Amino acid sequence: MEEQWWKGELAADIHQTLRTKELKLPMYKAHSPQIGMRRYLIDLLTVLSNRFNLCPTARHLAIYLLDLFMDRYDITVKQLHATSFACLLLASKFEEKEDKVPKLEHLNNVAYMCNVNVVLNKKDLLRMEMLLLENFNWNLCLPTAAHYIDYYLHASVGENDLHDGWPVTSLTKTKAFLEKYAYYFLDFSVQDHAFLHFRPSLIAAACVCASRICMQISPAWTTQLELLTCYSWEHLVQCIEMMLICYENDIKEASNIKKHVTIQHQEREAVENLSHQATTQVLFQQSSYHPLALHPTPLSQFQSPVQDLCSAYRDSLEARRASSLLAGCADSSFRSCAALQAGLGPPAQPLPLQMPIAVQVALGTEPRHCVSMAYSSTYLSDLHPCAARCFDG
Repeated sequence: MEEQWWKGELAADIHQTLRTKELKLPMYKAHSPQIGMRRYLIDLLTVLSNRFNLCPTARHLAIYLLDLFMDRYDITVKQLHATSFACLLLASKFEEKEDKVPKLEHLNNVAYMCNVNVVLNKKDLLRMEMLLLENFNWNLCLPTAAHYIDYYLHASVGENDLHDGWPVTSLTKTKAFLEKYAYYFLDFSVQDHAFLHFRPSLIAAACVCASRICMQISPAWTTQLELLTCYSWEHLVQCIEMMLICYENDIKEASNIKKHVTIQHQEREAVENLSHQATTQVLFQQSSYHPLALHPTPLSQFQSPVQDLCSAYRDSLEARRASSLLAGCADSSFRSCAALQAGLGPPAQPLPLQMPIAVQVALGTEPRHCVSMAYSSTYLSDLHPCAARCFDG
């Protein structure tokens, strides 16, 4: 077959040949004891086919071969992986070019990345391929829905169609969007084995019709599509309803996941905001730690060198003030000196200590300035008292 046979002159003949072959397909009974593992195996084949860039027809043929083989035999869980890989290799050899057929070592590497604890050798794989070929009488020309979808999509949108009640402005863009919908329904149809009770051509036609319904293209099924597929609306209703139900469930599940992610994001932001507020409150709140209130005893009992120096300086100032008073200072100066002297605390009394002794001194972080009187000369050459700190020159 040429790559785009649906556009060639033999498209109608090829389509008719596929429709004739699908009438001879074996009936699927869903009697496999391992049918519960079907969804997992299909996901595995999908991952492998996407990894090796296989065409949709090869993937769907591999899944169909696996379904028919599981329906006929009781296969152990350990051999299911080998059977799945053999179905994928046979389908790719039948549908793809030789250079795109996966190699055994590459297949084992990708299987290991998918956490499949099965390593196939060439001998076992060839034996499984021979078993499959004998089971299908060496006939792998089994039509699937993927073999019809491109032929039906070629005429999926017409010039007289309406999109949401309005004429279609761009047939190319509309076909591109509708193709994505159709392949979505096509891949969704292999997830549930209930679709195997329909003919592959009917599934492909239902994918196109369901896509037109989702895109609000009217009418849902045109006369041209009916003549092309040989299916009327009545033939497609049951399959379309199943697809739309799966589509709505998928949308609800995606919406629930989105809401759950949004709630988690909001909760994370709330926790971060509370943490930021708590950190800000701790950084800017007034400290309740008062070192002088917690350690009053060491400051009142022990005399540090700084206190000795302040006391000596204070004694010298008192002697100077006494001499100035005797020399006839003004009453205002005397009152100011007395007020400042009253504001000063009593000098620390030295304690009699016997040497040697270990002394522990605790200094407060709150500064206490030793206020004293200093005399400076003005332009009147008089001496006036003024306040000065300790250690000022």
